Amino acid sequence: MADIKRIDVSQGPGPRMSRCVVHGDTVYVAGLTAADTKQDIKGQTKQILDRIDHYLKEAGSSKSKLLRANLWIKDMAMFADMNSVWNAWVDPENPPARACVQASLARPEVLVEIMVIAAK
Repeated sequence: MADIKRIDVSQGPGPRMSRCVVHGDTVYVAGLTAADTKQDIKGQTKQILDRIDHYLKEAGSSKSKLLRANLWIKDMAMFADMNSVWNAWVDPENPPARACVQASLARPEVLVEIMVIAAK
């Protein structure tokens, strides 16, 4: 069995999850939300995508190797604004399989959550 590398294990109130897990040649990035939830949907999406870039780089991958993306959005009325940031970020030659659904998120100020899987 291939080694498993866990990156940025959350510490508090307990080790609830790893923000990124590498298993073999696959990178799993947890569902991420924005640190500054006072920003609008564009700002929150940008923050999340920057964090995804960070974790993919740390794992030895990049957005050009994305396989799958799951996006949860608080209100589909914000879809076009969120998508404009996503479209500016995603590698146009290598877009992942993607799903985006409306969902009640963990806190009312959280407007979007994004989770990705990538190859190394």
